Amino acid sequence: MELLTNPDQWMPLAIKYGTALLLAFVIFYVGRMVVGRIVKVIHRVMLARNMDETLVNFICSILRWVGLLFVAIAALSQLGVDTTSLVALLGAAGLAIGLSLQSSLGNFAAGVMLIIFKPFQKGDFVEAGGAMGVVESVSIFTTVMTTPDNKEIIVPNGAIIGGNITNFSARPTRRVDMVFGIAYEDDLRKAKKILEDVVGADERVLAEPAPVVTVGELGDSSVNFLVRPWVKAEDYWAVLWDTTETVKLRFDAEGISIPFPQMDIHMPRPAENAEAA
Repeated sequence: MELLTNPDQWMPLAIKYGTALLLAFVIFYVGRMVVGRIVKVIHRVMLARNMDETLVNFICSILRWVGLLFVAIAALSQLGVDTTSLVALLGAAGLAIGLSLQSSLGNFAAGVMLIIFKPFQKGDFVEAGGAMGVVESVSIFTTVMTTPDNKEIIVPNGAIIGGNITNFSARPTRRVDMVFGIAYEDDLRKAKKILEDVVGADERVLAEPAPVVTVGELGDSSVNFLVRPWVKAEDYWAVLWDTTETVKLRFDAEGISIPFPQMDIHMPRPAENAEAA
């Protein structure tokens, strides 16, 4: 009671702690404004350098929270709070969280690499991470694909970075590799002329690079032709399917057979077995 009734005792304490509280508030308020301004500048600079917006927003969010954490520690220090133990506690907590989220952090790092280096982008048809499909979105932790039969696949970014990435849409043109076999008794030159006519009649086949039609192998049951036209990437599957159908119809019409694998087995006659005995 005496302390409350005697201004000479409580006034210095009030001034001391009031000043500390005011300074802490000013530090936090001004520091928050400064952090916000710095983050906005960094955000604009990164967007001006054509960095991916998803990555920019994520990085700026991390910078904002880290900056506010330092501002809060500075404000608490002004109030006389021992921030050394607080920093140590936050460090230990961060280490524990990092160890428990190793796989997630690995996916995050992989997502950053995918966004920065861009081995593929939305709309590309790719094979990566054990999945094949059209890329719908690339986020920090996962990549979403849609398969040709319209199934959605969510692939962890770590699985994509850790393996081979095949981007079928990266180049404007693709080569269609086809193999057609004919019987050994069929006319080789006639079959080759038919294949050249089929490829040449397709307007989707590019003139350059020139298509290849050549004998590639003398197989066990057939003479195999390699047919390799170049097409635009978006025409790949249509040309593959249409050419296969057209070649079969032309071969049938021209009397060219497409043999199937077969094996001739010769059995000795009983008389031959007896003579051998």
